[in-house]
Amino acid sequence: MLALRTALGRCLAGPALGGAAVLGSGGGRAVCSPFIQTARCYARPVRRKRKDIPSHLDDLPPTMLKKDYANVPIINSVDDVVRRLLSLEMASQKEKMKIKTQQLVEKVRRSPNDNGSFEVQVAILTAKIRTYEEHLQRHPKDKSNRRRMLMDIDRRKKLLAYLRRVRYDTFENTCKQLGIQYSLPPPYSRRVTKRWLVKKAFCLKVFQEVRKLKAPERLKQRKEWQARARAAREKAAQCEGTPV
Repeated sequence: MLALRTALGRCLAGPALGGAAVLGSGGGRAVCSPFIQTARCYARPVRRKRKDIPSHLDDLPPTMLKKDYANVPIINSVDDVVRRLLSLEMASQKEKMKIKTQQLVEKVRRSPNDNGSFEVQVAILTAKIRTYEEHLQRHPKDKSNRRRMLMDIDRRKKLLAYLRRVRYDTFENTCKQLGIQYSLPPPYSRRVTKRWLVKKAFCLKVFQEVRKLKAPERLKQRKEWQARARAAREKAAQCEGTPV
């Protein structure tokens, strides 16, 4: 009887407080305030929808075979289920990266046996950099992969700078085939500080003072050179027999 009276009292007190009363099945806590409900809903984590980030691997057809099974002669006689398992539809990102890298290398290699030229190295680094960019769009706080990406970008920039300096036609073809937009490095610029300005002014002043001290000596040398040249001209004129 006491438990029933307590439950009825709570039910009657609920609407008086401006909320709803709920009876528990076991006779325990029966009242749930609307303020508590609002607080609970507010405390739930917000689930953000993942954005569909385009990948540079999307252009690979899912029916294409993996790199290790593409040149197997018996592959045409296998079952459809086995062929599906050996295709890119069931492949991992690592296996797709192998095929994408091979496609980029085929665009710029000099010969079928070329596996280490500067153009091939640029193609391999380009595939890695694009994979890192997609990964960092999903995980922007991954500092380790960001560092690897910056190292690969710096290495590719050095290779492209060498190609641009040595073989410009190859450089243009590589950038065109791989879709790379090459930007020239900025000119060297030194941060102007007060100490640097004072040092520069002091060096200029020392240079001017040294020029003033060496001015008489330079004038003397210039007169000697002019006299020597005049004597040489007079001697040449006497040898030819013409008056000076």
